[in-house]
Amino acid sequence: MSAPLMSLTWTDHVTGRQGFLVVDRLVRGVASGGLRMRPGCTLEEVAGLARGMTMKEALHYDPGLRYVPLGGAKGGIDCDPREPGAYGLLVRYLRAMRPYVESCWTTGEDLGLTQDLVDRAAAEAGLVSSIQAVYPLLDDEAAARRRLADAFAVEVDGIGLDELAGGCGVAESVLTALDRAGAPHAGTRVAVQGLGTMGGATARFLARAGLVVVAVADIKGTIVNPAGLDVEALLAARDSHGTVDRAVLRRGDRELPGEAWLSADAEVLVPAAVSYAIDTANQQRITARWIVEAANMPVLPAAEGLLAARGVTVLPDVVVNSATNAWWWWTLFGDVGADAQEAFAHIRRSMRALVGQVLTRAEADGTSPRAAAHALAADRLPVIAERFGWYGDDTRRAPVA
Repeated sequence: MSAPLMSLTWTDHVTGRQGFLVVDRLVRGVASGGLRMRPGCTLEEVAGLARGMTMKEALHYDPGLRYVPLGGAKGGIDCDPREPGAYGLLVRYLRAMRPYVESCWTTGEDLGLTQDLVDRAAAEAGLVSSIQAVYPLLDDEAAARRRLADAFAVEVDGIGLDELAGGCGVAESVLTALDRAGAPHAGTRVAVQGLGTMGGATARFLARAGLVVVAVADIKGTIVNPAGLDVEALLAARDSHGTVDRAVLRRGDRELPGEAWLSADAEVLVPAAVSYAIDTANQQRITARWIVEAANMPVLPAAEGLLAARGVTVLPDVVVNSATNAWWWWTLFGDVGADAQEAFAHIRRSMRALVGQVLTRAEADGTSPRAAAHALAADRLPVIAERFGWYGDDTRRAPVA
């Protein structure tokens, strides 16, 4: 794949902190990708995430749907979101990026930021919406915006549908892998790093499918119980950053250091927090059979090679956590309505099909699931470019496949 289309670094005039934007690729003049805020965020990291977004969009290309995949982009800010001045920094970043958000970059929540916070900061920065660049591509903008707003108002057991969509996709990825291996859902043990939006929803869906969540990790450490944790109680006791109030722990629940989730006695590990969580040193502690990347880029490439040599399968982020982004666009473009059951059914069908394609391609090519996913994306990108063009005015319409 080619170099990013655009890469820029912004320096805040108040704090001196830096923010980044990378547009990896455009389709019809628009790219999609969230905005993260974390201490130590780098341009290289954002570029890798933007490339991942290009692949996520391509992997969900279905010529029969109204949703047309966009290009890939990503934003990042080098700051701890818990710092007192973080919100002001976010507003100034969005003001600086306003020309791009208005014209070509649709964005939303990512690590360290909630959608509510992004929406509030975008309004303060003078933006109509964090996804307004896609509006010209809609057949009926007013109806589409109402549909998405209605979907964001839907709650399931007290949790917003928008906070559940991604975790539903991660869980379906796990279940698909288990089914292909002939492993039962009931009793399969899971450890989850991160109990924020993605990790929390994943834990909920897996627990309800009969799997046993034996460990969860947050910023305070790891909570373990070999007999299974009370996932619903932990979710109810989270703060806005996904940190669990330890007052809800039951007899049998134990607190261990932060990295204890890696060596949990579990068949499935779900890193759902930070990038670069699994490296060449700590991968030795892992005894799980599957690592399912709910976070972006949690397993370093060298570590993945060592894991593969030990028989550990890594299901890659570009597949596993792609349902959040896809659900937004399925809803906005009208492929699904503002209904939880309809959304979950569509996510499950799509993710099961995609994970199945990736695992089948990996077996056929004798490669890893990540290499197979990249190969599938590489097959689809030229088709998308030929049909829809990069900039919106260069479209050469080929016959619909």
